[in-house]
Amino acid sequence: MDDTIATTAEAHEADAIPRRIEVHTDDTPAKCSPLPEAVAQTPVKNKSPAEWAYERLILYIQNFEEQLDNEHEVAMGFAGGEAGVLRIEGLGYFDPDIVTFYGADADGLRTQLIQHVSQLSVILRALPKEVEQKEPRRIGFQLAKELGTV
Repeated sequence: MDDTIATTAEAHEADAIPRRIEVHTDDTPAKCSPLPEAVAQTPVKNKSPAEWAYERLILYIQNFEEQLDNEHEVAMGFAGGEAGVLRIEGLGYFDPDIVTFYGADADGLRTQLIQHVSQLSVILRALPKEVEQKEPRRIGFQLAKELGTV
């Protein structure tokens, strides 16, 4: 028996049917592909907060990368912090409530951010790809394989 007490908002979120809606102020249509079955069909209440945040982050990263040209790749800034920008090279989670980001900072130093899902607040940014790279890295595509979107 689960003795966890949920707030009304948490109970509604757990029973929610996953959907995504985006509206932009300019004439550019929002580029949102359909939710992969693994995300849309699995009830939210069957996922940990970490897994649910991880899956949605993958979709946001992949969507952001689809809008980049061949000279840029995705990076992440940290809202409300002085950690700077992280060139995303990996993403993971640790149940029930930790999400982690792997990559390199602006100086090229290996970086890992470990964050509780309740503190999750990131900014996706387009950075010029590294000069020695022929093609930009597309981490969103690699992460999406796990969700069955490619």
